[in-house]
Amino acid sequence: MNTLKIALQKSGRLSEKSLGILSECGIKLPDFKSKLKNTATNFPLEILFLRDDDIPKYVENGIVDIGIIGENEVLEQKRKVSVIRRLGFANCRLSLAVPKEAQYTGIQFFSQKKIATSYPNIVSDFLKKKQIEAQVVEISGSVEIAPSIGLADAVADLVSSGSTLLHNGLTEVEEILQSEAVMISNNTLQPEVAEILDALLFRIQAVLNSRENKYILLNAPNSAIKSITELLPGMKSPTILPLADSGWSSIHSVVKENEFWQIIDQLKKLGAEGILVIPIEKMVF
Repeated sequence: MNTLKIALQKSGRLSEKSLGILSECGIKLPDFKSKLKNTATNFPLEILFLRDDDIPKYVENGIVDIGIIGENEVLEQKRKVSVIRRLGFANCRLSLAVPKEAQYTGIQFFSQKKIATSYPNIVSDFLKKKQIEAQVVEISGSVEIAPSIGLADAVADLVSSGSTLLHNGLTEVEEILQSEAVMISNNTLQPEVAEILDALLFRIQAVLNSRENKYILLNAPNSAIKSITELLPGMKSPTILPLADSGWSSIHSVVKENEFWQIIDQLKKLGAEGILVIPIEKMVF
């Protein structure tokens, strides 16, 4: 029987999120603690737990078929792999930061400076694009300490909240790129394996759709139905059910979560009452 092989980060937040989305896809795994390889019990999927910087290489060489990794790692390594799905978690940015006492006046600040980073290729490409000549110093781990020990004048590092930079006396001044978790694939998948991948991607998309949308129920006077349905088009069209009270209906629809608060006041002005917003577990178009 053919099996789809996937590489995941063996520990950390990205690993937890990756296993979480597989679980939401209905894929069951035996106890994986202390294991570097595992096999799903109800889906043809085998998982290898690797260091994050090894995943692109394993995918490129066909040791595994796909992997979940930060986009920043894919861009840094420049391996011959394809990004096949953006996953919407593990969001961060790669930014340039300088000591807080530095007099930063713009990108030219970095001219002839030393910049410490774990992402020398991305940083070098960025500086070249900006026509800045600087020395990129590659280090792994504890990048933030480089200026305080005299190793570099500035750093380029991944930032989520920015608290780590602040704790090390650094100020974020330039964003190089935005990153999130992505699924990558090698470019030589066998047709049978590609079919399994399509089935997995279908499940993942249903999960991602559910995260972006909410199910909304509300009561409204019949005179407002046309205006409300224009605000809440749903997947195709809203469901409208008459209430026991004459002249009123219940409207059921789907709304994007990031749009709900923008339209809630309009719904209320149109006479909507008893508005309920409910999470969606899976959503298939």
